[in-house]
Amino acid sequence: MRVAVISDAHANLHALEAVTQAIERDRPDEIWNLGDTIGYGPRPNECCDLIEPLTAISLVGNHDLAAIGQLPLDDFTPAAGAALNWTKEHLSANTRTYLAELAPMSRVSGAALFHGSPRGPVWSYVLKPSEITDSFVLTGEPLVLVGHTHTAMAASLESGQLVLERAEAGAIVDLTRGRWLLNPGSVGQPRDGDPRAAYLLLDLEAGRAEFKRVDYDVERTQIEIRKLGLPEQLAVRLSRGI
Repeated sequence: MRVAVISDAHANLHALEAVTQAIERDRPDEIWNLGDTIGYGPRPNECCDLIEPLTAISLVGNHDLAAIGQLPLDDFTPAAGAALNWTKEHLSANTRTYLAELAPMSRVSGAALFHGSPRGPVWSYVLKPSEITDSFVLTGEPLVLVGHTHTAMAASLESGQLVLERAEAGAIVDLTRGRWLLNPGSVGQPRDGDPRAAYLLLDLEAGRAEFKRVDYDVERTQIEIRKLGLPEQLAVRLSRGI
């Protein structure tokens, strides 16, 4: 089975449309979404409307939960909180219902999926080697997929040895060697120095994963953010991928 994995679209419709168009050309059997479809960006309802019918699995993230009133906003940075306040006021009833029905984790044959991590599916980050190790310890599946950090990542555990692999655009990893933890990066707000929208393409039968990046019209999203009066830093950072 071939699967496209996306995460952290963050209401950036133009990035999400570019990624879904690229995925359509890849022709996977399924699309899995690791959450935070909304928050930060200017088009929350449109992003949910696009993702809902396309995804076989869709998780809920911390921004999604906050926007529907299930997490307190004081847990977020001032800019994120301001964007979430705006988002809460502009969510459609359909979007609220859709997000309320999602969970922050899921399991399928051979893979465990988390918005955050096995240590904490909603909030916990996986960035440090100790956090990667914990994620392997707390799961038994050969493949662990996480989002939340907005940073593409590939880490393997083979014969007790933890190895970090490169995860920039075009990187391919061999899933037949040991166990793997992969983060596809962010569709709508990358923070790994590459401003292009990110996603991951898995070929589970061949044991292969490829990290992909897609150009999109960053300026269109920035114009929409500024027009709505959302925090300026949310527009600026899109150009730099930080």
